[in-house]
Amino acid sequence: MKTRLEEIYEREVMPELRKQFGYRSPYEVPKLQKIIVNMGIGDAVQNSKIQEAAEKELALITGQKASIRRAKKSVASFKIREGMVVGCSVTLRRKRMYEFYDRLVNAAIPRIRDFRGVPVKSFDGRGNYTLGIREQIVFPEIDIDKVEKIRGMNVTIVTTAKTDEEAMALLGAMGMPFRRS
Repeated sequence: MKTRLEEIYEREVMPELRKQFGYRSPYEVPKLQKIIVNMGIGDAVQNSKIQEAAEKELALITGQKASIRRAKKSVASFKIREGMVVGCSVTLRRKRMYEFYDRLVNAAIPRIRDFRGVPVKSFDGRGNYTLGIREQIVFPEIDIDKVEKIRGMNVTIVTTAKTDEEAMALLGAMGMPFRRS
């Protein structure tokens, strides 16, 4: 069974993008490939409960267990040694990816304080988009009373688009509220 956003993509977004960019085949039309959500927890070095709380919150937000990221190199100025926990990450694909994107665009982003749209300049040149979120409490799944510390996260949306223009058209058609210049 397809998610609501998948059906919208096939019914409305695909024909619109085919007409706009002149794609001959439906397989040429860009689509979402995966969404990666990263949360930095550098302060987990002093307290291991911070790591557990961050993993639990990321699992609540994404619906998938978070994997731990460890430091590859020692950095003396940050008091980090090789192998220490510095973050946690989740890679979403298929149904969970579409459900997360739907909740991100329709529930979480509108709850950001003083929100005027997401920046257009966050594309990487290859059709991928990275969005920084300052507070994890914008997601409705998180209970604000149980949050120990407010943390930010990066959401990277990887598409099959070859250019930023195609990716922007895809994400815009799928509801991403881009900032008006």
